[in-house]
Amino acid sequence: MLQPPHQSLQVAAVPAQRAPVRDRDQEAPWHTEAVCRRDEAGLFFAPSKEPTAARLSREEAAKRVCARCPVMVECREHALLQPEPYGVWGGLTAAERRVVLARRRRRELELKKAARGTIAAAG
Repeated sequence: MLQPPHQSLQVAAVPAQRAPVRDRDQEAPWHTEAVCRRDEAGLFFAPSKEPTAARLSREEAAKRVCARCPVMVECREHALLQPEPYGVWGGLTAAERRVVLARRRRRELELKKAARGTIAAAG
């Protein structure tokens, strides 16, 4: 049986050294430093009708690449702000990003409610 090319990918298990979040005034866009630019795109995006076990394996391999990327935070925020509907971005799958976005929306609503309550109590 043929194995997808991503399964042969060997990713170093070296802990990522996080650089500080880049200064937005730098000339080069964040994605020019992305580690994934050197990897196959198929690792980060699902082929059609991919079996669940293969998908989980591929996503974990993609997340290992993300874990050693110096611009992982910028990539994740890009994917959340767009929002990117497919693929692994910034170490999160599309489903994980939907959860993060839902939590952010709930937190924003709670903060708005709390602010309204503070204004009403002060008035």
